[in-house]
Amino acid sequence: QVQLVESGGGLVQPGDSLRLSCAASGRTFSNYAMGWFRQAPGKEREFVAAISWEGGRKNYADSVKGRFTISRDNAKNTVYLQMNSLKPEDTAVYYCAADRSPWGSGYTGKQADFGSWGQGTQVTVSS
Repeated sequence: QVQLVESGGGLVQPGDSLRLSCAASGRTFSNYAMGWFRQAPGKEREFVAAISWEGGRKNYADSVKGRFTISRDNAKNTVYLQMNSLKPEDTAVYYCAADRSPWGSGYTGKQADFGSWGQGTQVTVSS
């Protein structure tokens, strides 16, 4: 089982940037695709971004394309989400997730492919 701990959330103004981090432990991080999801109040959890185990393949939700960038540092067992040009509609709890299987297809962003989740970090975009 993998443990995931997110950090970096906070309260920012529209147009600002934030970088979320997710530190993983408990299994070979570099073998697993990773993803970011978010859940706004009263809404279902939705896909944001995902990255393959070696970092060469990335996928984004249409709502964040061109503004958010997912990356990973396998030497540090950490995945990042750089969020630029933040909008009020980006307000949500952001969750880091790890693929159920090594070398799996989680990088496509399908929630069912992810079996381990962090506790979430709150991002609030408000003026």
